[in-house]
Amino acid sequence: MVLAMESLNRLLHCWILLISLLFVVNGQFPSTLEGPFKPVTVPVNYSIIGQVTSLPVNDNPPLSPEIEFQPQQISLSLSSDLSSVWVSWITGEYQIGDDIEPLDPQSVASVVQYGVYKSGRNNLAAGSSFIYCQQYPNEDPNNYTSGIIHRVLVTGLDPDTMYEYQCGDPSIPAMSEVHYFRTMPSPPKDYPSRVVVVGGLGLTYNTSTTISHMAANHPDLALLVGDLSFADLYCTNGTLCDFQNCSFPQSPLQETYQPRWDHWGRFMQILTATVPTMVIEGDHEIEKQADDLTFTAYNYRFAFPSDESGSTLYYSFNAADQYKWLERDLFNVNRSVTPWLVAAWHPPWYSTYKDHYREAECMRVEMEELLYKHGVDIVFNGHVNAYERSNRVYNYTLDPCGPVHITVGSGGNEMNLTLEHADEPGNCPDPSNTPDRFMGGSCGFNFTSGPAAGNFCWNEQPEYSAYRESSFGYGILEVKNQTHALWMWYRNQDRYSVGTDGIYIVRQPDRCPS
Repeated sequence: MVLAMESLNRLLHCWILLISLLFVVNGQFPSTLEGPFKPVTVPVNYSIIGQVTSLPVNDNPPLSPEIEFQPQQISLSLSSDLSSVWVSWITGEYQIGDDIEPLDPQSVASVVQYGVYKSGRNNLAAGSSFIYCQQYPNEDPNNYTSGIIHRVLVTGLDPDTMYEYQCGDPSIPAMSEVHYFRTMPSPPKDYPSRVVVVGGLGLTYNTSTTISHMAANHPDLALLVGDLSFADLYCTNGTLCDFQNCSFPQSPLQETYQPRWDHWGRFMQILTATVPTMVIEGDHEIEKQADDLTFTAYNYRFAFPSDESGSTLYYSFNAADQYKWLERDLFNVNRSVTPWLVAAWHPPWYSTYKDHYREAECMRVEMEELLYKHGVDIVFNGHVNAYERSNRVYNYTLDPCGPVHITVGSGGNEMNLTLEHADEPGNCPDPSNTPDRFMGGSCGFNFTSGPAAGNFCWNEQPEYSAYRESSFGYGILEVKNQTHALWMWYRNQDRYSVGTDGIYIVRQPDRCPS
């Protein structure tokens, strides 16, 4: 069961059951029953630092359509009902400027032809279509209007079954190539095999390695924990921003190059057209525009199972606002049916890196006790451009019933890796400077007990931090049964089949609250 929560104190929530192939690297893995483990910091491999180079998408857009209104940027996502899947795509090209005529969404049909693998695509599903605009402050002439975004809900699917499909408008004709996907197994007797988790992707050569390695590992589901295209790092003319010279004075850091989303969607299609992909928004998806509109591209470009919550910023898939909603939902969880409870949101609570150190402290103070009381097993985050796994922890104290917190924010990004740790000499930030500038609030405080009592930072790697490393990569979660799950961290500099940090996360339902 996976509970995903959105970063701005609006929670994203998703339930899933999982299991997988036994995948052993370098022998037997340790388990959390053997912990807590002595903190490990992997030395920085400086040969991979400084190699963040954006892909040359403006000169050679990846997977650009060959015919008019041919589907592009195809993606799958789960519905709240396991017998349904969302299919999304875009037709037509984006337009730049004010003196344009937007494409008519009604001019192209939204149709998916599908069927069980090798039995013919004799079933049809139809959906809706729309466009969106990104209007910049200061009467910028580079306002953006998207192509036609199509969204179709395919229903009545059998569990754990391979399907083939095409999407597009058969009357033009303008249909996609044939793609394939497998539906989720029906709980509680079976589980999806491999769930890949990554954040901070961007569109760089590092991203290319990450995605190709992820696809080679054949995941059944992908979870992207925010900071997706990094379009907000680019000026409206497509160049990488010098924030001091490129930003709007009245609205700093909000200039954004929306075509970057189109390039990113085409590039990601190698994964998203076959692997259901669930996304969580990060701070780079805010993209504030005229009239204080935010998250416009994120809200329009991705399909969400948001009927239960009414928002794309928190939702559930088979499994879904704020504190009272979460409290009620957790109370109704039957752990004998859905034993694993995994939470995901963007900014981490237990990162020891200098960048973003304890920025989400107000969120932690508000929510941590509730998650602990209901026995959350694992927490996934992004935001920090590095990897880190905690020991089981609650309220900064080692606790055998606390969740394992895993930060996976270095999928490729456009900002290089985070190297410095808050516990290193001279790196501890002033508590008054740590509140997240988007979430707001200030809950910074000095520790009142333990080795760091009286201080805002430890003077060595904290005992709750089990493993940290500054490398590009991603992770895979494989749930073996109701009590054992294997987590594996994969680095881009290694072969796709070689994991570096592996551990069995073991639930103890007879000992811990649930």
